[in-house]
Amino acid sequence: MRYKLSVPLLGFEEIKEMELEKIDDIFMQLKDVNSGISFTLVDPFALREYDFEIPENFQKILKINKDSKLLVYNVMILQNPIKNSTINFLAPIIFNQNEKIMAQTVLDNTKYKDYSIVDKISNYLSQT
Repeated sequence: MRYKLSVPLLGFEEIKEMELEKIDDIFMQLKDVNSGISFTLVDPFALREYDFEIPENFQKILKINKDSKLLVYNVMILQNPIKNSTINFLAPIIFNQNEKIMAQTVLDNTKYKDYSIVDKISNYLSQT
């Protein structure tokens, strides 16, 4: 599904529209429709307890209302082996499926002290 960026992704201000594709139940691929730049995203709710308030200004930017169907994913930096990959829980990407728009917000690290920008996925993988 294609989404227009309401706010540029951090460090990728030239990207205006992206395609979100499912890899499996936990992972998605987010790809720039023009350049082919892509990101691996992870469903944070599948890994840990994850809750935050969407800042009011982002609610307006994303045209969020009580009927909005939202998706929330976090960027994952893939490493080899996979257990060394990291997840940015402090800057979720929010997708408004109704409006087909998306934006990345940066959470207040003083309010969300349990969230990091470089949290190893191995902290959440089963050790069995």
